[in-house]
Amino acid sequence: MKTRRIIWFLFLFLFGIISVSAAGAEANEPTGEKEQFDASTFILEHISDSHEWHILTKQNGESVAIYLPVILYRKGTGLHIFSSRRLTHGRVYKGFRLEEVGELKGRIVSVNEQGEADKKLPLDFSITKTIVGMLGAAIIGLWLFLALSRSYKKTGISYPKGIQSFLEPVICFVRDDIVIPNIGETEHERFMPYLLTVFFFILINNLMGLIPFPPPFGANVTGNIAVTFTLAFFSFIIIQISGSKGYWRHIFATPGVPFWLLPIMIPVELIGVVAKPFALMIRLFANITAGHIIVMSLLALIFIFDSLAVVPVSILFVIFMDCLELLVAFLQAYVFTLLSALFISLAIVKEHH
Repeated sequence: MKTRRIIWFLFLFLFGIISVSAAGAEANEPTGEKEQFDASTFILEHISDSHEWHILTKQNGESVAIYLPVILYRKGTGLHIFSSRRLTHGRVYKGFRLEEVGELKGRIVSVNEQGEADKKLPLDFSITKTIVGMLGAAIIGLWLFLALSRSYKKTGISYPKGIQSFLEPVICFVRDDIVIPNIGETEHERFMPYLLTVFFFILINNLMGLIPFPPPFGANVTGNIAVTFTLAFFSFIIIQISGSKGYWRHIFATPGVPFWLLPIMIPVELIGVVAKPFALMIRLFANITAGHIIVMSLLALIFIFDSLAVVPVSILFVIFMDCLELLVAFLQAYVFTLLSALFISLAIVKEHH
């Protein structure tokens, strides 16, 4: 047991060292002049999506990065595929430019011969950090569950062995402690595939986001509002499709409410229908983003105080936050799955006569 604790501590300590080293390499001045460190820019660049996977910045100002493919469609010129390296440092390529300031910062826009951006944006299907992170999580998930399936075929279902011993308790926990208590014995099998997928997708992405390097690790996938919106939208669609007659009658003809109050009650009920997935979206996004911001803020203290004496304190706090983030990674996957199951149960409940 002591050996495991030592290994686990060294594992987290290594994560702290890698994070500080990467942050230090990026914060180095590219010239001999002393530049003021901008903590807000440093933090936002790490938690926001990007068309490149930035690794570090050399002292001469050159960036070491993995440039991701840009896939654009513009009416009149068709499909364009090229490396995001073509758009670095504000360069224009094939009539496109990556905006670095303003409201469209981080977006690729079409530009005319005068260098002015068009109001109509091209259709952007580019592979960004978030997409790479999601693909990595999908590959890891497929590998885990295909290995679990092969393990069951070899050993049967008599006792867990190998990968089964890790995944089976988690799957049973989701089924027995989340889905069945909320949805019930008779209906839970319909929703188990979706709820299990959501749980492991969020969990894997949360854990991958805690590992700073190498790609696809380190992406802030579940801290991206577009990702959490999509997950919440899927839950919303499933809730509405599975809604019983009693569910819809409660919205548009609330039992026990006078007829003249329905024009007031119906909008209130419709707001409640939208508020549920909205709460799912904001809760996951806010918790994961807040954790990343705190970790990056602790790393930024080194450069704010500009002293090596702060490094040990910063590393210790980063390790402490990583431990809390491990708990949050599991907790947020649990909460999202639990609330999705609860909202589904409220929609499929049958009226008692």
